[in-house]
Amino acid sequence: MSAKDRTKAKTDRTKGHLKETLGRVTGNRRTQNEGHLQKVKGELHDAVAKARHAAERKQHKGR
Repeated sequence: MSAKDRTKAKTDRTKGHLKETLGRVTGNRRTQNEGHLQKVKGELHDAVAKARHAAERKQHKGR
C-alpha cells in the first residue's frame, strides 16, 4: 500500500467522521449521511489497497 493511498484513505475517513459528527450535532441528516458515506469510502479504499498489497507480496514471494 503506497503512502499516497494510505493518506487518501485516512483523509476520507477523517473528513467523513467530522462531517458525520457535525451533521449529528446540528441535526442535519443530509450532512450526517454524506459524512458516513465518505467515511465508508475511505475504509473501503483502505481495504482494497491492503488486499492489493497482500496479493502483490504473495505473488512476489512465490517466485
